[in-house]
Amino acid sequence: MKYSLTIIILSFLLIACQGEVLPKPNALLRLDYPDSEHTTFQADHFTIDRNTIATIKSEKGNSFILDYPLMQGSVFITYKNINGNLDKLLTDAQRLSYEHAVKADNILEQPFVNEEDRVYGMYYEVKGNAASQAQFYVTDSTEHFVTGSLYFHARPNYDSILPAAAYLQNDIRRIMETLKWNN
Repeated sequence: MKYSLTIIILSFLLIACQGEVLPKPNALLRLDYPDSEHTTFQADHFTIDRNTIATIKSEKGNSFILDYPLMQGSVFITYKNINGNLDKLLTDAQRLSYEHAVKADNILEQPFVNEEDRVYGMYYEVKGNAASQAQFYVTDSTEHFVTGSLYFHARPNYDSILPAAAYLQNDIRRIMETLKWNN
């Protein structure tokens, strides 16, 4: 009786274990961000379209922050009068963008020209574990100069922040494309 019970249990175990064992696939994080809806924001010297999920924080003088709490990121925007210092302002903006080259895998430059509204500038997309994933500047080359930088409220991990960075980079491009100088 003992032997027959043992044989039956072993038979069940052998039959149950005949299927091919497959490892469970790794799950991928699914990040869904809302569709972009924009509204006009008027600063002292220029007007832009901003995403409605962004809140305006820390308006101080000629600077403000577009805060994206859903993505834990912010776009810092600063306005400066040129006052004959265009070369210095351009050099400072380019230097600031390339300070991230130490940690960046690559920095892509994309010139921006809007002849109709006299808006000229450069957009820098920073790839890799740099502190800022995007930088830009725009100017009319005579009076106005605006710089912007994207930062996340977390230690840079490019793979983790890539979806949020792509979303916010599109918003930055929209800011550049819709910027109009106030007269």
